[in-house]
Amino acid sequence: MQVLRLRHLFSRALRASLATPLVLAGCGHGSGTELEGYSAIACDNGSPALSDLTISPAPDFIQLRYRPPDSESQPFSWTPASSSGQACATATDVAACQTALAEAVPAEGFDRDCLRGCSDTFLVTTRGDEVKTYDTQESLQELLGTITTAQEAVLKTYASGYWLSCSNLEQGAVKRNFDGTFNVVATRGTACGKGTELTQHVVRVSASGEVRELEVHVLEKGDPNCAIGRRPVGLQVAGACEGTDALGRYFAEAAHLEAASVHAFLRLREELALHGADAGLQDAAQRSAMDEVMHTDVTDRLARRFGATPQRPVVAARPLRPLSEVAMDNAVEGCVRETYGALVAHYQALHAQDAEVREAMVRIAEDETRHAGLSWDIDQWARPRLSAPEREALREAQRQAVALLRAEVAMPLDTGLVTEAGLPTPEVALSLLDTLEQELWA
Repeated sequence: MQVLRLRHLFSRALRASLATPLVLAGCGHGSGTELEGYSAIACDNGSPALSDLTISPAPDFIQLRYRPPDSESQPFSWTPASSSGQACATATDVAACQTALAEAVPAEGFDRDCLRGCSDTFLVTTRGDEVKTYDTQESLQELLGTITTAQEAVLKTYASGYWLSCSNLEQGAVKRNFDGTFNVVATRGTACGKGTELTQHVVRVSASGEVRELEVHVLEKGDPNCAIGRRPVGLQVAGACEGTDALGRYFAEAAHLEAASVHAFLRLREELALHGADAGLQDAAQRSAMDEVMHTDVTDRLARRFGATPQRPVVAARPLRPLSEVAMDNAVEGCVRETYGALVAHYQALHAQDAEVREAMVRIAEDETRHAGLSWDIDQWARPRLSAPEREALREAQRQAVALLRAEVAMPLDTGLVTEAGLPTPEVALSLLDTLEQELWA
């Protein structure tokens, strides 16, 4: 078992980091559009409110719904968001109307680009005995008619694939122009991982419902420290989560990736069994998946406390891989990224100023250390079973992963992540990496 070795190494790395000055990094945010004259958007249950809509004839009830990405085999599965009015208020057969409303699902969906977990977003209305869904841009425009209110412009923007904050003007705002059109500020993308970025978009919504982009600004570059767990092969890119600040976004991304790690460890157990690994390694992978379920719950709760809603991971089906690919993935995701993530979790458990965060990271850090130890146990088991060229390819992939990680942790962090969440500044992160590289990856 490599976990004892890692515990001793982590202790040395943490002691060494105390000699590194704690210099708070800048926010890492870019500048956006000038927000004079803009107002916050109206929200209900964390989504654009459905009040102030000039629909004629007016429905008794209107609701925004999400159909989760895993519900296609369950035709009546959906999640409610915002709503307005009283369902089936003027129906002659209220029971039939309510049944139809409960079973209303979309044929399509406003946003089907897989950047938000491929969930379908749609509207449903009741008017008399009629229950109707609106799941395309065309049907939404037919429902709204001429765009005459700010909230109608917001809804058109939302249905066009943009995300809007309920409390941060930089990421969700609207203003009426002198010519009757509306400007809406929204976002796309995510700030999680190398190469990602959260972008601000200013769009103009005309009376006819045309949504035209006017400006694009980079608000935040990807945070390399948002992932703790092991990322599974086939994980789809997630879009920007709704959140009021960096702490909310950080824990929402963490919850998303912890949930994805459940898939990763269950798949790893299957692949270990396929290639004849002993039962101890298989059982450890299974236990790790169970740990990640708990981690998902904890980080989900923290994300919601800080005003963000985590997105469910979408993992595409892939065939089980040959041993060389399993070992390669383990060397990068486990022996490098997961090992560093476990050390960072220990650092957070010591330095987070928020008591709930600190308490959560104490448990997560210990679990992630065991997961990292499993990665090194798998590495020790797999390497003798690889050919010489495969072992060299594995070493090169690991060297590249370390170099990439070193570049990522040098990026500045929001000060709230450093203080409240306890993440290491770039200077401290590089010090932690130095210790690991000398002992593990040299």
